[in-house]
Amino acid sequence: MKVAILVEDHYQVLEVWYPYLRLREAGIETVLVGTGSKKMYASKEGYPAPEEMTIDHARVKDFDGVIVPGGWAPDILRRFPKINAFVKEMFGANKCVAGICHAGWVLVSAGILKGKKVTCFSAIKDDVVNAGATFVDAEVVVDGNLITSRNPYDLPAFCKAIIEYLK
Repeated sequence: MKVAILVEDHYQVLEVWYPYLRLREAGIETVLVGTGSKKMYASKEGYPAPEEMTIDHARVKDFDGVIVPGGWAPDILRRFPKINAFVKEMFGANKCVAGICHAGWVLVSAGILKGKKVTCFSAIKDDVVNAGATFVDAEVVVDGNLITSRNPYDLPAFCKAIIEYLK
């Protein structure tokens, strides 16, 4: 099993590193996939995340899932057509697509929310609803291969749902 975790500047530190380490603990390989804009991305607090692979080299066939963390990074990630295409192709291939907090912005830009039940950080609820999703205020929402959570406090349930889907 192998999961891509998307990274860009201003990511939420727990929403990258908690899944990165928790999935590894469960025997799932995790890879930090960046936009290619730099080799090291800084969290909102400045904590570094090294780019282990660029989106240019990420192939859907090589991954079983993708995690989109929150923070302000999703607003940058969604500006890269290859990021949106990768997420959309992962979704279409029925592979795990997981997003937490502001990750819903990438899910909106990837065009995968119509008719889906999701949760997200409350500030972007209108964005996901306007993209055709039904918002559910819960710590984790699983709708097929789409797994979403609201914030860092939901990380235990978020990671548990990802691991259950993958195994």
